[in-house]
Amino acid sequence: MAADFSRLDATAQASLVRQGEVTPLELVEAAIQRIERLNPKVNAVITPLYEQARAQACNDRLLKGPFRGVPILLKDFLCQVAGTPYYEGMRYLRDLGWHSQQDSHLASRLRQAGFIFLGKTNLPELARSAITDSRAFGATRNPFDLARTAGGSSGGSAAAVAAGMTPVAHGNDGTGSIRIPASCCGLVGLKPSRGRISLGAGQSGGFLGNISEFVLTRSVRDAAALLDCLAGSLPTDVFTPPPPRHAYRQELVHAPGRLRVGLMMHDPLLDGLRAAQPGIPHVHAECVAAVKHAGLLLEGLGHHVEESYPPALDGPTGLGPALGMISASALSAALDEWSALTGKTIGPKDVEPATWARAEEGRKYSAVQIHAAYRRMVAGVCTVPAWWAQGFDLLATPTMAQLPPVLPQRRLAARNNQAGTFGMFTMPYNFTGQPAISLPLYWSPEGLPVGVQLVAAYGREDLLLRVAAQLEAAQPWADRYPNLVTL
Repeated sequence: MAADFSRLDATAQASLVRQGEVTPLELVEAAIQRIERLNPKVNAVITPLYEQARAQACNDRLLKGPFRGVPILLKDFLCQVAGTPYYEGMRYLRDLGWHSQQDSHLASRLRQAGFIFLGKTNLPELARSAITDSRAFGATRNPFDLARTAGGSSGGSAAAVAAGMTPVAHGNDGTGSIRIPASCCGLVGLKPSRGRISLGAGQSGGFLGNISEFVLTRSVRDAAALLDCLAGSLPTDVFTPPPPRHAYRQELVHAPGRLRVGLMMHDPLLDGLRAAQPGIPHVHAECVAAVKHAGLLLEGLGHHVEESYPPALDGPTGLGPALGMISASALSAALDEWSALTGKTIGPKDVEPATWARAEEGRKYSAVQIHAAYRRMVAGVCTVPAWWAQGFDLLATPTMAQLPPVLPQRRLAARNNQAGTFGMFTMPYNFTGQPAISLPLYWSPEGLPVGVQLVAAYGREDLLLRVAAQLEAAQPWADRYPNLVTL
C-alpha cells in the first residue's frame, strides 16, 4: 500500500521530494492508487497517463524545478501534451483516437516547473458548459455530494483535487470555468489577469482575451507559487499585463493594508434576464449569506466594507444577445477548424445536439452583426473597471448564483446556465481582463462549499493573493475534506 499524501498541498509534496523523504515515483504511485479507488465514484479522470508518468518520475535528468516530482492532472482542453490523446470532450475526436502533435506552451512551462503529468480530466463538450457532463465521457460528480455536479467546465480537475487525487490540477477560464468548479468543490480558483499566462505563439485567447489558463488548488500558497512558475508573456502575445513587483509567493507575507471593499449581494444582469425569462431563479440565499459572511471576515481584518458594485453592470453590458452572437459564431469556427485538422467534415451526428444547434445559429450572423455585437460589449462590460478607479480596491460577490445542482437536473441546469444563471457573477471579468479568485469561505447547512469571489483591478493578482492569504489564516479550510476522501 502506497503512503497517503492526499492531505498535502503541492508545496508540501515538493518539499518532501527536495528533502529526500519521498521520491517522485512514490508520489506518483500513491496518486495512481487514489485515482483508481475514487475515480469510479466521481469520474474526474478520463485519460490515464500512468506509464508515461512512471517513466517521467524515474528520469532525474528531466525532473527539475520547484515542484519536482509532484503529480498533476491536465484538463483535456487547450493544454496539449505531445503523443497523448486529446479530445476536448468530443465523442468525434475520441472515436478518431486523436492525439496531440506537440506540447502546448503551458505544458512546457509545467514540465519546467517539475510537475509529472498523470492524466487528463473530464469536461463538457468543447468546454461550453458550467456543468461537466458529455455524451463522450459522462458526468463528473461532486466529491462533497455525489448526487451533484462538480461544476464546469474544469469540473474534472476540480473534483480530482477536492478528492485528493492530485494536489493541483490544470484548468482554464473563459467565463468562469476555474472559479465555478472551485466554488462547487471547495477549492481556491484563481483566474489571472488577461495575458498574465501566455497561451503560446499564434494561439488565440478568445474574444477580448477572455480565456485564462491556470490551475485549481487547495491552498493560497500553491496558487501563488504556481503563478510564479507560469506567468510570463511572449513577444507574440496581444495582451501583456504590467509585470509583478515581487514574486507572488513573497506577497503572502505582506499585509495588504486597509482596503475599501464593495459587497455585491445580487446580480443586476440576472435581474434583467428575469424580466424576459421569469423562470430564472434569484440568487440563492446561501450564496448571499456567503458574501455577507466574507464581509464580516474582511471587516474583522480591518478593511472598510460597504454595499457597492460597478454601476456599469446596471446598464446594457453586451453580456446577453451580443455575447450570444459572438460565442455562437466562435463555436461554428471551432467546428470548422476541427473539420480541417482531421480531414473529415463534422456533421450533426458528430457532436451533441445543443452544440450543433448553437453552431448552426452562429452561421446565420453576418460580419456586420458580429462587429456591432463587439462594439456593444466594449461600450458595456468593458466600462466596468471604472469603479475600481473611483477608490475601491476589491469587489466581493458570490462565485455562483446557485448551489451545485443535482445531476438528474443537469439538462435544466444547462439551460439556466445558457440564460446566465451560473456564470453571471464570474463572466464580466473575463472580458474586462481583471483577476478574480474564488475562495471556500462558507458552507451550506447540508455541507456544500459555497465560494466567494474577490475581484481586483487589472494586473493586481498581488493584492488578491495577499487578501486571500489573510482570509485563509482567519478561517482555514485545509481540514475541510469530503466524506468520500475518508472512505
